[in-house]
Amino acid sequence: MSRPTTRPATLEDVARAAGVSRSTASRVIAGTGFASPAARDRVAAAADRLGYVPNQAARALVRGAGVRLVIAVSGADATVLDDPYVDRVVGAAARVCAPHGVGVALEWLSLRAPAGLRRLGEDRGVCGVVLVNTTEPVLDAVPAGLRGRVASIGIGSATVPSFDVDNAGGADAVLRHLYDSGRRRIAMVTGPRWLSCAGRSVTAYRALMRAAGLPVRLVAGDFTADRGGRAALEVLTRWPETDAIFAASDATAFGVISALRGRGLRVPGDVAVAGFDDIPYAAVSTPALTTATHPVRRIATAAATAVLDGSRVPPVTAFPSTLVARESA
Repeated sequence: MSRPTTRPATLEDVARAAGVSRSTASRVIAGTGFASPAARDRVAAAADRLGYVPNQAARALVRGAGVRLVIAVSGADATVLDDPYVDRVVGAAARVCAPHGVGVALEWLSLRAPAGLRRLGEDRGVCGVVLVNTTEPVLDAVPAGLRGRVASIGIGSATVPSFDVDNAGGADAVLRHLYDSGRRRIAMVTGPRWLSCAGRSVTAYRALMRAAGLPVRLVAGDFTADRGGRAALEVLTRWPETDAIFAASDATAFGVISALRGRGLRVPGDVAVAGFDDIPYAAVSTPALTTATHPVRRIATAAATAVLDGSRVPPVTAFPSTLVARESA
């Protein structure tokens, strides 16, 4: 029996060539359910002869295993998806999923309505979820149907394993570098207050200032360069003698440097500036940015792997962050 060569073989083609029903051919191809040895041989021979390639997505839907991993990012609005950090998470997850025939989707979870997770839990096309910027309300909203198929980049719970960077350790290393280089009037531009990782950096800053007998100078930030610039001007207005600014992210640090230059200040001559993340641009900026490492790819790879494998992992996995000293501080 001939068939058009302009399209790939279908399961129906295999069934007709093997002289069996479509359901029998499906059971043989999937390796599930009963089929006689003779039928199995005929289906296997027909599939080989026709060059049949099973549709992995369709098979996954039938099994209820899902065909896509969802990266669900919490934030006040959908602009959180524009963060380059999110791009790196998605890229790492895609590398993990591709060999398994699983796609990657990106979704925004509103901080005010994390119940969108319920919809993901009911979607048979979703094999699992990686939460990003996780908060307590988001963890509380994880439906029972997703348990065992969800991991968090951020805080976790008894049923949701956590993968994150050691923000406190990295921040401490940067701050000690500033102190050891002679800086004593150190201000900090924080991250969003609703994020636990931002809180850990602030805790490290407060601890070092307290131990050194230095004043605490905190200005709220949001991990963006735009807010970093405005925060730097606020620092100069409130504490004009500031000689160092630690920014909770590299993007924020670049905004700080731009604002300082706009005021005619030299970096690091007048004010040292340091960030956190060690994004690629940090090494080639002018001046090159002192920062701390943030192994986003390793973290996202571990989280996506945990979801796909469904294996038991430690409830919290913290990846170390180390100082990268460059010209800015």
